[in-house]
Amino acid sequence: MIDLACEQLVPVRDIPSHLPRRPSGKRVHISACYRWLSRGVRGVKLEAIRIGGTTYTSVEALQRFAELLSSSTPRPLAEPAPSQSREKAIDRATRELKEKLHPARAGGNGSRRQRSTSSDVTDPQGEIS
Repeated sequence: MIDLACEQLVPVRDIPSHLPRRPSGKRVHISACYRWLSRGVRGVKLEAIRIGGTTYTSVEALQRFAELLSSSTPRPLAEPAPSQSREKAIDRATRELKEKLHPARAGGNGSRRQRSTSSDVTDPQGEIS
């Protein structure tokens, strides 16, 4: 995490000028820098903060990013949501959809009314229940 009190901030647009040139002599493209912030590389994201509409990183964050990428075991990105809760949400949504599309088949009452037939049970007064 970037510490404003201790670290030297650099606007993201200026990152390429803080990095060494590639072997071809070209600078790292700005889109690569934004990709490092958003998606990361091999599970490692470049740290950044946003102040007044400008996105900043720090020289120290660039150092940490490079060290993590150079190490043999980069840290993973944030843990994904538990698959069991996701499965339950999918099952619930599937049931609700089936009930809305096919109320009679899904076992729900739905909005359809059932007609009474001669096989309906009658009470002693002759009324259909």
